[in-house]
Amino acid sequence: MTDQHDIPAPKGFKKVTEGKATILFPDTNEVFYNPIQEFNRDISIAAIRTWDEIFQEERSARLAEKKARKDASAAKRAKEGLEPLPEKEYPEGVDPNATRGITILEALSASGLRSVRYAKEIPNVKHILTNDLEADAVASIKRNAEFNGISPDLLEPHKGDAIDVLYQHRDPLKRYDVIDLDPYGTASPFIDGAVQAVSDGGLLCVTCTDLAVLAGSNYVETCYAKYGGHPVKAEFCHEVALRLVLNTLSTSAARYKRHIVPMVSLSIDYYLRVFVRVYTSPAEVKLLGSKTSLAYVCCGCQSTYTQALGKITESAKGNKKFGVNTGPPVNEKCEHCNSKFHVAGPMWGKELHSIPFIDRMLKHVKDATALYKTQPRILGMLSVCKEEIDAPFYYTANGLSGTVHCTSIPLLHVTSALLHQGYKVSGSHAAQGSIKTDAPPSTLWDIMRSWVKLNPVKNVKPDSPAGRILAVEPTTIANFELHPDAKSEARKNNLVRYQMNPAKNWGPQARAGGANKRKADDDVDSKEKKNRKPAEGSDESATGANASDTAAAASEKASQ
Repeated sequence: MTDQHDIPAPKGFKKVTEGKATILFPDTNEVFYNPIQEFNRDISIAAIRTWDEIFQEERSARLAEKKARKDASAAKRAKEGLEPLPEKEYPEGVDPNATRGITILEALSASGLRSVRYAKEIPNVKHILTNDLEADAVASIKRNAEFNGISPDLLEPHKGDAIDVLYQHRDPLKRYDVIDLDPYGTASPFIDGAVQAVSDGGLLCVTCTDLAVLAGSNYVETCYAKYGGHPVKAEFCHEVALRLVLNTLSTSAARYKRHIVPMVSLSIDYYLRVFVRVYTSPAEVKLLGSKTSLAYVCCGCQSTYTQALGKITESAKGNKKFGVNTGPPVNEKCEHCNSKFHVAGPMWGKELHSIPFIDRMLKHVKDATALYKTQPRILGMLSVCKEEIDAPFYYTANGLSGTVHCTSIPLLHVTSALLHQGYKVSGSHAAQGSIKTDAPPSTLWDIMRSWVKLNPVKNVKPDSPAGRILAVEPTTIANFELHPDAKSEARKNNLVRYQMNPAKNWGPQARAGGANKRKADDDVDSKEKKNRKPAEGSDESATGANASDTAAAASEKASQ
């Protein structure tokens, strides 16, 4: 593959370079490049390369184990005076112990930028099927592959409906090692086919940009229809969005005796991106009920409680019995503020990340300074993910202060108070100023009561959530002295933990035109951008403020 950076663009086109790829876009600007999504592509390449290292190591371990069994069997036969079994013959030049090249399916490709980068920046790729439904998009894929000197054997442009393509590769012999779903909006129509078409132990990479549905509160019926669960109006709505998508993946996989293991689950800007491994194991599928949870969220103070749908009891002999859990874990009214509860879910109730995987990924990204333009942000976000404790959901210092109508409590004060009482605490990558902890809500409200004693509030209505919380004396007076562990390593090292708005009016951009209304890749846009309303969480207004649920939902409604 040759470097095309210095070759002039053909007439009628302009060049855009990202990573090792140089892509041709029409001069007409009917579609154009969205540089904000370079982070998505960078972190995807890093995740696939990390997974490939692990995948090859696992394969080598299986081959070594197989060889050990074979040698033991040969030794036994020799001892018994039997002839050795015939060796399996391979075609000339084929080494069964050599590193196996991986295959990738990008189901919704548009310009082909992502696949071209995969071909040029992931060293162990054997074949990429780059699919799109639009004829113009397929022509663009072919043009860009040729311009980058990539052979059709390595990157195969393909025209077809993404759902059909996924279902055509359900046969274990036809499955792809990596499947990348990056649609405009929801990935839900493609998930059933994807969990069947990915190889055993393979990597499934999924993007959803419909956060107005997943993290909003105006279209709960749409969320349930697409993802089989309800979102919640709360500060931690973006973590709920991640858990709803993971639950959709896990329940879809379970229908085919498969289960998922999340590697990294990320809430990024105006979208989410999850990387999960998929395995075939009927025994693991039986555990799904215990990995699925409901969340009870107080309407007044946002005190939150979770409960698994299923339970597992184990006998003295190690036999497992699966049953239905009892509940709910809360009374009809919140014990802290006497408000009612909203019920969210069902959703994924286990870990969002694999710490060993993140460790490997961090090492790779640190060693690849020249490869990733967005390296500082990747390191920062992954470091925060690594520090996240295994506890569902999070609070924010501003949110706690707002509930009791007091002056804002510094984040380090809350963190220190929790650590002094022996609880675990961390931030969340999904929100700046967030507090993840294994402390119960009662402990947090005791801390806030202690803070209010030092910073009194006035004119609090007795029957309001704030009045009811503050009417109770704290059982433990919080210690706000700075704890040695209050500052995380990511914070101490000044890593780029949370992205600032990189440009005015940035965000997901409008969907491309044409007959294929299901997909506009993140690297293209339409002239209709000026008429687009911002998506929730995109921070894309001129003032930098978060878009409202109403505006975001309207944008999602228009795209359906």
